[in-house]
Amino acid sequence: QVQPVESGGGLVQAGGSLRLSCAASTRTFSNYAMGWFRQAPEKEREFVAAISWNSGIIYYVDSVKGRFTISRDNTKNTVYLQMNSLKPEDTAVYYCAAGPYSSRAPLEYDYWGHGTQVTVSS
Repeated sequence: QVQPVESGGGLVQAGGSLRLSCAASTRTFSNYAMGWFRQAPEKEREFVAAISWNSGIIYYVDSVKGRFTISRDNTKNTVYLQMNSLKPEDTAVYYCAAGPYSSRAPLEYDYWGHGTQVTVSS
C-alpha cells in the first residue's frame, strides 16, 4: 500500500516558482513510477509529468516543458515538481500518483494523493 501526500502548493504571481513535494509512506517507494497530474475547475484531470523508478524515463506534457522539472529522491521516498515561470493557466489542484510504469495515462496509476492547490495570479 502506498499513500502519497502532496505539499508545497500555494498562491504565486505569474512568473514565479513553486516546488511541490510528494512523500509516499512505503518501504517500496523505489519500486514505483511516480506521476504528477492536475485538474482545473470544470476540466478533466491532465497529465503533467512522470518519472520512472530510477529516474531513467521522464515525460512532460508539452505545455510545461522547459518550465517544470520532475525529480525524485528514493532515500527520502519523495518526488518533486519544480515549477518555474508559472502562468495563470497552471492554476489547478495538483495530484501525485504512484504506479508500476511511468505513463501519461491516469489509469496506469494505482495510488493517488489528495492534491494540493496551486493558484497563479496574473
